[in-house]
Order: sequence, then structure tokens, then C-alpha cells
Amino acid sequence: MTRKIGIIGTGHVGGAVAEGAIFQGLADDYVLIDSNPEKLDSEVLDLIEAQPNLKHHANIISNDWDALDDADVIISALGNIGLQKNATGGNARFIEAEYNAKQLKSVAAKLKATKFNGVLVVITNPNDVIVTLYQKLTGFPKEKVIGTGTLLDTARMKNAVGETFDVDPRSVQGYNLGEHGNSQFTAWSTVKILDESIEPVAAEKGIDLNQIANISRDNGYRVLNGKGYTSYAIAASALRLTETILNDSHEELPVSTFREGHEVALSYPAVIGRDGVLGHGHLHLTDEEETKLTGSYDFVTERYHLLLEKIENNEL
Repeated sequence: MTRKIGIIGTGHVGGAVAEGAIFQGLADDYVLIDSNPEKLDSEVLDLIEAQPNLKHHANIISNDWDALDDADVIISALGNIGLQKNATGGNARFIEAEYNAKQLKSVAAKLKATKFNGVLVVITNPNDVIVTLYQKLTGFPKEKVIGTGTLLDTARMKNAVGETFDVDPRSVQGYNLGEHGNSQFTAWSTVKILDESIEPVAAEKGIDLNQIANISRDNGYRVLNGKGYTSYAIAASALRLTETILNDSHEELPVSTFREGHEVALSYPAVIGRDGVLGHGHLHLTDEEETKLTGSYDFVTERYHLLLEKIENNEL
């Protein structure tokens, strides 16, 4: 059985996702969509000319929405990260909100016109709001619209913990939860190193966990300020999520999804497989962590309604 991945937007992140997927051989067929045909042709040519030196063959289709009918996964990587360069304070990912919502409105209509029945993976920021808007505008089942969410923030936390405690970050267990933005937080009650809860170990060593939490929240801006965009880490998150879907792995990941009774998507551990979200974990959070999660949910809900109102009033 052949596998097909669609990627909408082939900028810094979408291009990195396409490169990673093709180099790893995640699928057989790829449909790349971009509003700049000349740039897209160059990206496709570059990927095709890489193939003689790769282990895997890839069939690449350009700007054909009908070719998405039988895709297993479509990845939304549209955006304009250049807008964040001018952000001053606040939640910088929301600088892109209106621009991306306007693009999403058009993309959602085109997706709705296809026969696509797979899983939509959303990278686009502000991630949780955009996930919610995609589901609203396409009418796709909630379990089949998933954002990368705090999968990236969790990776950054694990890197910071690993460096601080001198362990491989893949040996760190635990999650960052909530919005993929400033209201996200590290749920330290879930974090373990060497199979021990991190909090008493950190206290014994005199390590300030708040500093690690700040790193996982702020490192995206450090990368952005240094090279003008982010690409590799978020692409790796999207590829891991996509591979989990394609392999029907039933892996638990902290990604942006709709929990039962929730209006908007937010990051919380979810079991992911070929049919999308198969269920959610049940964390025993502290009262402080529950309060942070609720605050994050309320923030995303407010921002979602503001954008939805503008879309419905044709202000975007």
C-alpha cells in the first residue's frame, strides 16, 4: 500500500518537512502546494535532483489540490514568520494570527472541496487557534485535525533538562502542556529523570526548575532572533507526529487536540494512530498546574472567538 503526504506551504518549515520526509522515506507520493509557483518549482527540482543520492524514491506532485483526495496526511505549514521579527512583547506567535487566518480561510475551502479523509496535521501559528479554525471551517472530524502544539516545547524542555542533569534528552519523561505560546508551562509533576521525579532531585542539587521552564518557552525566540526563522525543531515535531499517524503507532504525544467537552484545541497527552486521536491520557496534575492549564485554555478560547468573528464578518 502506497503512502501519500500533502504539504501546504513550502517555506522554511514546509521545505524542511518535505526534505525530512523524503530523505527518511516516510511516504511514496508527495503533493506540495504553495502560492508561489516559481519558488515551488525550484523546491521540487532541488528535491528531485537529490534522489540519485537517496535510499528512497519519491513521486512529487506540484500544486494539484485534486491529488490530495487520497492523501493519508496533509500538513499545513503556511505562515509568514517574518511578521514575528517586528513583534514587541506579548505573545509573538499571535502576530501572524490575522495573516494566517486569512490564508487558512481560502485553504480550508479548497480542502473541503477535496475527497480527503485522512489526518490534517497543523504546524501553522498560533497553533491551537489555527487547529480550531481549520476544524470549524473544513468540518473535518475533530479527531482528525491535530496540531504539533507543545510537542516542540516538550522537546525543548527535555533538551534543557538533559543538559542540566547530564542525561540524554530522550531519557527524560514528562510534558509541557497548554497553548503553544506564552501560556504553555512545564508540568513538573509529570517529569522524571532516571525514573525519579525531577522535583526532589532538583531540590537536592540546588537546581532552579523555573530557569529550565523559561528555556523551553523562550528558545524559539532565540532561534528566530538569530537566524530569522525556525525550521528544524518544528519540522522534526511534525515528522514525528506524521510518522506516528502513518505507522498507526498508538503513541502518546503532547499535541494540540480537542479533549471531550472542550471547544478549542489545546496540548495534552493524546494517543495517536492512523485514525488520528484515539484517546487522551489522564494526568494527575497539581492544583497549580490545573490552574495554568485552565488559564491557557481560556486564553486560546478568547483569541479563537476574536478571529472567528473577523472571518465570519468578512474582515479577513
